[in-house]
Amino acid sequence: MSLFPTDDILAKLQEQWKGYADALRQEDKEAFLTMIEKCYAHAAAINAKGEPFPNEALLMSLVFSQYKMINWLVPKLAEFSKKIAEQEE
Repeated sequence: MSLFPTDDILAKLQEQWKGYADALRQEDKEAFLTMIEKCYAHAAAINAKGEPFPNEALLMSLVFSQYKMINWLVPKLAEFSKKIAEQEE
């Protein structure tokens, strides 16, 4: 057992997805690995799943991260659209 059991689970998940990542183009591979790295923010929730390879928790973490990014982008895009519309008037 490790001092950091949540890190062990994510490290195992990264290894499990390595073949998939290696099959991607370099740019996509880097983006994919970055997404997985961002899952460390949800390590406690992934570990709470209680399975040795909780893919569902990993995928939920990735979806959640994307959801947060979309929620951050929507107001920014609305603000940008408003500025463009004002300039066109």
